[in-house]
Amino acid sequence: MAIAFVDLRSQYFEIKDEVDSAISEVLHRGDFILGQAVHTFEEAFAAYCGAQHCVGVDSGLTAIEIILRGYGIGEGDEVISAANTFHSSVLPVPTVGAKIVLVEADPDTYTLDPAQVEAAITPRTRAIIAVHLYGHPVDMDPLMEIANRHGLKVIEDTAQAHGALYKGRRVGSLGHAAAFSFYPTKNLGCYGDGGAVVTDDAALANKVRMLRNLGQRVRNNHEFRAGNHRLDTIQAAVLNVNLPRLDERNARRQEVAAWFNQALADVPVVRPLVKEWAEPVYHLYVVRVANREVLQAHLAKAGIPTAIHYPVPIHLQPAFADIGYAAGAFPQSEEQAGQILSLPMHPSITYADVEAIAASIREFYQGQEAEHPDLVQAI
Repeated sequence: MAIAFVDLRSQYFEIKDEVDSAISEVLHRGDFILGQAVHTFEEAFAAYCGAQHCVGVDSGLTAIEIILRGYGIGEGDEVISAANTFHSSVLPVPTVGAKIVLVEADPDTYTLDPAQVEAAITPRTRAIIAVHLYGHPVDMDPLMEIANRHGLKVIEDTAQAHGALYKGRRVGSLGHAAAFSFYPTKNLGCYGDGGAVVTDDAALANKVRMLRNLGQRVRNNHEFRAGNHRLDTIQAAVLNVNLPRLDERNARRQEVAAWFNQALADVPVVRPLVKEWAEPVYHLYVVRVANREVLQAHLAKAGIPTAIHYPVPIHLQPAFADIGYAAGAFPQSEEQAGQILSLPMHPSITYADVEAIAASIREFYQGQEAEHPDLVQAI
């Protein structure tokens, strides 16, 4: 059987009866908009994260945007984030009229570096978007100290880190507010688009509830102009089935990562580094190699799928050509963008799969070493 990069079918069939029953209950109740399953999930997920409030929305992108709007961030304001993230992490910033200020990430974990953040703060800075990239937490304590000293809001982008721990605490409860995505491939995913805002800030939670629902606190009384960004009740029903299994699935991802770490110990790739204060959940297992395209082609011939997260830093994306950075502005992010490679990672991967992937990588380097020694240089 071919190795899958992700395996959503197997995950569904493991819980098919429960999912089908949960969806059927929604269909029979007919409460398709902000129905019972949404409220059940919001309470359960807030408790899971160790936070007071969860507000279900239609995507992780929306979650970041309405947090910014909820805090009144807009024209003339600046928001700091890392140059090496996915574009949806920072797209909401210009959407609300604010300016993106980018910094280099930590070279080991690829997450936001608090030391870089401090140097980027100006009198116009209002917020920091801390992306827990690939499932490894940002070093939040020094970041929060910096933010509190400067009166800034910290927004956790937790789209890739459901259940990850920072010094024993769940991500999503560490900043002033957190944005989650429940895209199907996430550690906690639904069967379409979905997201949530998690926070201890009651005023923000109330504002976000209105921002997701046409500016309404009471039906047909629209207090301000807002969009329609509600979490679908059927998707919430799917999440209610998946949430109790999240820790078990994350533990399996951690086991798979340990297998990879051991199997790749003797090949010239840079494996993920884990800080002593972190318990990552390996949404992705990302290595760095000096010869990515050649290796990727070799693995594809062996039936092993790979992906690149992410090949183009934010400041070099055409969509952000107007934010004021040129090529060379973030050399570390640019170099890493040419080296990172995501290997298959999901709870259904077997030890045999990992061994086969590692064997193919080892075979590639052994075959190339004599003919092209430059291809196997260490990074």
